[in-house]
Order: sequence, then C-alpha cells, then structure tokens
Amino acid sequence: MASLTIISPCNSSSSSLSSSSSSLFAGSSLSHKTVGYNQSRSRTCASNSFKCNLPQPVDIGNGKPTVPIVNERTLPKFLESARMETSVNRNGGKLKVFSGTANPALSQEIAWYMGLELGKINIKRFADGEIYVQLQESVRGCDVYLVQSTCPPANENLMELLIMVDACRRASAKNITVVIPYFGYARADRKTQGRESIAAKLVANLITEAGANRVLACDLHSGQSMGYFDIPVDHVHCQSVILDYLASKTISSDDLVVVSPDVGGVARARSFAKKLSDAPLAIVDKRRHGHNVAEVMNLIGDVKGKVAVMVDDMIDTAGTIAKGAALLHQEGAREVYACCSHAVFSPPAIDRLSSGLFQEVIITNTLPVAEKNYFPQLTVLSVANLLGETIWRVHDDCSVSSIFQ
Repeated sequence: MASLTIISPCNSSSSSLSSSSSSLFAGSSLSHKTVGYNQSRSRTCASNSFKCNLPQPVDIGNGKPTVPIVNERTLPKFLESARMETSVNRNGGKLKVFSGTANPALSQEIAWYMGLELGKINIKRFADGEIYVQLQESVRGCDVYLVQSTCPPANENLMELLIMVDACRRASAKNITVVIPYFGYARADRKTQGRESIAAKLVANLITEAGANRVLACDLHSGQSMGYFDIPVDHVHCQSVILDYLASKTISSDDLVVVSPDVGGVARARSFAKKLSDAPLAIVDKRRHGHNVAEVMNLIGDVKGKVAVMVDDMIDTAGTIAKGAALLHQEGAREVYACCSHAVFSPPAIDRLSSGLFQEVIITNTLPVAEKNYFPQLTVLSVANLLGETIWRVHDDCSVSSIFQ
C-alpha cells in the first residue's frame, strides 16, 4: 500500500486567518505521522480562547465524533460558564455544513473540527449524466455552508455546486455560503489575446445568480478574481499552514532562499519570504509558448549552496516548477523544496515531481490526491482547521471574539 506524510496542525493558536505564522525558526507545534491511504489521521483544532484535541477518530457511537474541550487558562466561574455556553451554542441547529462529491474527506475533517455532523444530502447522476440533488434535512432559516472544490472533473463539480446552491435557496435557507477550497477557473481571469473569454467572471456570475450570498475561497490564482463577484468574498490564504510546517525544519536562516517560479508569483513569494525570517528572494524568468507549456530562460538572484523553497499557488502539469528546479540545481542550489496550495497534478506532473529534483513536495488538501499519485517526497498538510475556524468567524452568531463578551 502506498504511503505519504500527512501533517495535522496541533495545539496552535492564531489571531489571524490569512497568511500569519510564527518565524521559521520558532519552535514548531506540529504533529507528524505517516499513514496509509485508508488509515486514520489525527485531527485537531484551535481558536483564540480554547483548544479541542481529537487525537484519534475516537469512539463514534452515534456517528458523531466526540470532541473534548480543554481549557487553556483558569477562569472565574461566570466566565467559564459563559465560555461553555457559547461553545454549546456554536453547535446549534442554525448552522449546517453540506459536502459535495469533489472532496468529501476535507469536508468531513472540517465538520469534525467544528464539532458538527455533515448535513444529509443526496447527490446522484442519472444515466444521461444529469445531476440530481436533494437535501434530506430542513435548512429553513439556517446559515448553510456548501463545501465543494471545482477540481477535475471541473465542469461536473461546478455544475453540482450550482445545483446544490439552487436546492438550498428553494429550501428557504437564510444565507448560503459556498466554500470553494480550489476555484478552478481562476486562471482565466483576463484576456491575454484577442477574442478570449474571461471564464472566471462567467463562473462568478453563475454562482451569484444561482443564489449564493457569500463565497469563501482559498488562495485564488489572482486577487482580482474577488472583484468578479457581486457578493462578499472571504479570501483565505493557506500560506500559514505551510509556514508552520516549514518551522519544524532545521534549516539555518543563512541557507534559505525563497524562489518564485515565474514573474507573476513574485508578490506571493515576497510575502512568503518575509515570514521566513525575511529570507532572500530569487526569481525564475520563463517564457510560455502555449498553455501548460513553459520554457525557463534564466535566474534572477543567488541560490548557490542554499536551500531553495519554490512557492506557487498550484501545481498543474508541473512543467514550470520542474524546469525551475532543474535550473536551480544547475545554479548550485543544495536542496529544492516545492510548496503549493493546490495540487491539480495533471499528467505528467507525478513523473516530473518524483524524478529526484525535489527534496520534498509540500501541498495542502484543498484538492483530493488519489492514491496512485502518492510518491515518497509528497507531504500533504490539512487546511480543515483553517477553513473550519473561518466558517465559525463568518457565522454571525458564533464568532470566536464573542466568547468573552
């Protein structure tokens, strides 16, 4: 059975949800384990005021995992009772989370973090390929969160999301928030040649017209995509999850260099480098001759004898990042790490990533990774806690800041 490294954040507390992290060289609070595809992972959660530890799938009993609450401080009784009352209210019936078929494992982890059961929903395909969606519990007057990535097959999953939104709207849901860990059409965000479509705007219109009231997305390909929606967009960065993992690496600050695989990713890489003890920055200059085809031209910056950390928002066919890694080795880099939020992994990505160019390939689980795509250098980090806490904070009556009010 193939295996990979899965990292779950443990006992960490953060006051910011977007791209905030401790220094690379601060003590790490991550738990590491290697598991098989069908083994269980550890799940944890954290907030500003208390922490919940779920070290094992534990006793499932009625199908709902038990989440013990551990208080981190000694509180007066009236504050403690208020905190417990708020924690109980958080699990009230006015918030419901439903999962599409794109990434049910991530949806289940989010629900475990939140101490909720996933809502009951029936999704099936007819013989001709049409999608049928039926909610199997009432959502009248509820805040509904629909977790669905537009990962491959992108069009199938997008259509499924739209029908889920329509079902919730017709069932009289109070608010409908679509949680899109991976927004697949974000790359088509502008016209680079004449007579091209801007599909990102089209998809934004479809989601809005279907009846969504809010969008929660992770690491959009470009920030301008938020402006395509006529409804509020919460843009969550997975950068902090990757930074927390890199904090566990025993790498000297003098040996580090952060590398942007293309000019378009410089802002992302610069932000990442600033949080890695203000590490130096290098840029790979490439010229693209066609879609999914890239040719590396030269390197801007010094990587000789250093540990290079390549940062991108996604890895599709891995042509850009693999050719960039080969150039870094030619320029004398000692080790090369690849970090990205979205692992699309279209062929021949796995062959390129497992060819020995990378010391480690660090991704998140915004997209599901098939067992056949596992390789020894792959490390998957969970963003379930990040998304779960964001959902709580977006939810009007259950924000963490209200616990001690």
